[in-house]
Amino acid sequence: MSLTITLPNRIQQHLESGWGDALPRKAKEALAVEGFRSGILSVGEIAEMLGLCINDADGFLKERGLMAIESIDEIDHGSETLENLLAK
Repeated sequence: MSLTITLPNRIQQHLESGWGDALPRKAKEALAVEGFRSGILSVGEIAEMLGLCINDADGFLKERGLMAIESIDEIDHGSETLENLLAK
């Protein structure tokens, strides 16, 4: 999906002067952060959206003061995986 954001020219120029070619990435990151903060996006979805691995997505969120809280299902799955690895 493509998303178009219309900004006043002055605001666009101001943002581009600060971020240059990184403006689209910064906008995507802001959307990812707000999606996570509001509970709409998971860490996995943040990783997918930004082209990161889970650990890097977790770090990305932590850098912005957001802690990734795993759901009970994710914790159970992780525990099962660890138990299976330890049993080998």
